[in-house]
Amino acid sequence: MSSADTPAVDHGQDAAADVRRAEAALVARAVDGDRDAIAEIVRMLQDPLYRLALRMAGRPAEAEDATQEILIRAVTRLATFRGEAKLLTWAYRIGVNYLINLRTRSPQEQRELSLEEFGAGLTDGLAAEDYRRPRAALLSSEVRLNCSQGMLQCLSREERVAFVLGQVFELGSAEAAWILDIAPAAYRKRLERAKKRLGAFLGSACGVADPRAACRCSRRVEKAVALGRVDPAAPQYATHPVSPGGRTVLEAEEQMIRLHDVAAVLRGHPDYAAPSERMDAIATLLRSGQFPLLA
Repeated sequence: MSSADTPAVDHGQDAAADVRRAEAALVARAVDGDRDAIAEIVRMLQDPLYRLALRMAGRPAEAEDATQEILIRAVTRLATFRGEAKLLTWAYRIGVNYLINLRTRSPQEQRELSLEEFGAGLTDGLAAEDYRRPRAALLSSEVRLNCSQGMLQCLSREERVAFVLGQVFELGSAEAAWILDIAPAAYRKRLERAKKRLGAFLGSACGVADPRAACRCSRRVEKAVALGRVDPAAPQYATHPVSPGGRTVLEAEEQMIRLHDVAAVLRGHPDYAAPSERMDAIATLLRSGQFPLLA
């Protein structure tokens, strides 16, 4: 048989199948009570679920609590995992369901703040010049990261999660729709609505997305500090730990500047890591036998 007659091998499909088999074996071990398997699953899921929770809940403290609850729900339901999706995709589905129904509301949600009102607030108290005091670059990054979290909170939770899955996590519409348990066409419509709303806001208000817009992160620092939104002694986002090998604040900002589009501004967060002490405690709790893994 000539090389032209040799059937093509889809290495991507083979690799995906290998991953599915490995995940199925890991889950089977965990359901059988293998403590190392349980801990490995927690390690696999914790950082992506934390990043999802942070985007949805808005603040690290609330995201930590949500991640803990989502992990417990996911691990104690492992006996229901049938391999119809990747393990992380399956866990995202559990996480999204929990986060959309979360009773705790962010400050923007409590005030029912619109994107228009949020944008108007950005120009109030904007300094005439860039902030030049100590840690200026760090605090400018903190303002940008805090602002991008705030603008997401102005979307409805359904729009927010659609945008996060599609534009921040860059999942395909079929996978994102499966996570949300809706039809792909309905997901695309929801995503497009969120993109239009955020695009209009960023194009008119954000100097990162459009240099013609008025707001500049470095000119917003003093006002953000005065309002208590940024703590210069303890920034929440700019100094947040990142996953091993993940993007740092600087790398995320450089990528965002290169791409220079609406999605990049919202995607320009570091690859945050879930607090290790909290996640270690969860793994210990799950291994304790208090949470049976049987369906």
